Formats: sequence, C-alpha cells, structure tokens
Amino acid sequence: MPRTERNGVGEFSPRLHPRAAPDVLGTPHWHDPPMTEPTFEELIALGESADVTGWDFSWLDGRATEERPPWGYARRLAERMAHARASLDIQTGGGEVLAQAGSFPPTAVATESWPPNVVKATRLLHPLGVVVVHDPDEPPLPFADGAFDLVTSRHPATIWWEEIARVLAPGGTYFAQHVGPASAFELIEFFLGPLPDARRGRHPDDETAAARRAGLEIVDLQTARTRIEIFDIAAVVYLLRKVIWWVPGFTVDAHRDRLRELDEVIRRDGVFVTYSSRHLIEARKG
Repeated sequence: MPRTERNGVGEFSPRLHPRAAPDVLGTPHWHDPPMTEPTFEELIALGESADVTGWDFSWLDGRATEERPPWGYARRLAERMAHARASLDIQTGGGEVLAQAGSFPPTAVATESWPPNVVKATRLLHPLGVVVVHDPDEPPLPFADGAFDLVTSRHPATIWWEEIARVLAPGGTYFAQHVGPASAFELIEFFLGPLPDARRGRHPDDETAAARRAGLEIVDLQTARTRIEIFDIAAVVYLLRKVIWWVPGFTVDAHRDRLRELDEVIRRDGVFVTYSSRHLIEARKG
C-alpha cells in the first residue's frame, strides 16, 4: 500500500524513539534560552524544511519527547532474532529499529512499500545480511508458505493476519509492537475535530480476535498508554509531514490558522501534551 495510505504511527525518540527512552521522541536539551524566541513563521519554515524520510525521529531532540512502552521491544526483538532460522520483518520503514537487533539468522528479509524508505533500509540493512524487498503492503506477501519461523513488525500500518499465518512455519512466532486505539488523538482532533467513530480502530481485542481466526494462538499481549510532549510548532509540522496518516492531506498552507492557534497554546503553556497507545503482541502458529 502506498505510504500515503498508511495509518500507523511511529515512536520518536531520544536518538530513537519517540516514546523513546523513556521511548522518547527527542531528548530535551537544557541550555540558556535565546535572547529572542523564534517567530511562528521561522518555526514553520524549520518544520517544513526538515527531512522526513526514514523512521528516525532524532530531529525532534529538544523539541518533543515520548515515553517508551515498558516492555523494551528492540531488546526482545534481538533476543528472538538470535534464535531464529529465517526471519521476516514487515513494513520495516527505514530499517532503523530492525538494525538494532544486531545479529540475524541465515535468512533475513524485510519488506517496505515506500521507495525512499526502501533505499534507506537497503543501505542500512544489507551490510547486516538482511535483504530488503519492495512490497506494496497488500496480500499476498511474495514468499512461500511456511518460509519463516519468525515474523516481526513494529507499528505496521496494515495487518494481514492470514498472510502472516501463511508464511509462518508450524511452531513459528509473530512478534510485534502495534499502534493502539486513539493514538495522538489530542493532536489529531485539534486539526480534524472530534472523531468518535475512529477511536475504536486498532483495538487489541479486535486484533487478537482476527489473529485467532487466522489460526494463530496468542501467547502474550501487553498494552501501554504513553505521554508525548511537544515543545514548539516546528515539531508539530515535522510530525504531521512525517506521520502523514494523522492528518491526511496536511499542508502548512491549508492548516495555517490551526497551526497558529496551536503555536499560541504552546507558547502560553510551554508544552502540548498528547498520548499514544501501544500493544505488544506475540502469537504462535500451531
């Protein structure tokens, strides 16, 4: 599926993560304040000019933070990679999170749909022994039945449970961190207005039910709701340009009035707070 249709969400980070370290997007930089604060237009220009390819949120250091979920996805991913014989990472983005696994099984593959991310992921992952496949994020996955004993994904935009079950070998594991319901809705609804019907989307109960229908057994399910703090309007522009499914069709020109209102809120309160939801899911094919 083209990138413009993806509806997941990423974690910022202190180098990495939005929720990142604490799963932070960025790490606040404590320093003496400038003599004069940047103007609204200067911050808008800064957010518009930032590179938004890949899935590294380190540009937000000092501008936004996000707590990480408590379970340590990257660490647990590395543990599972170390014991796998053949692995598949679905919707790998720029490969930044997968690369943290460090070591990989003899057969290691990652898929990604957005061409700029395919290029970035190939450069990062190929030297580590991971083959990156350009895939539209739609069924069928371009792999044989039972090809992998480990399938992983972090924040997939779409989840095709039947395909995951098909490419898993008997006894194989799906291990992933998914975006949960109503993530960043305080920010999203600031621009789009109330979205009551959308708040149920991506609920872990619905996803685990779909996984079971595909023939998978749920081994572990954990949920978390984590705090995101945004410290200037440049960070908002950057996020809405990067996480394009939050406010579909976002442009500065089309949303300038709301951006200006939000800039005033941040200058008055010092921060804009929203919340993300995540769930860790592990499923096994019988």
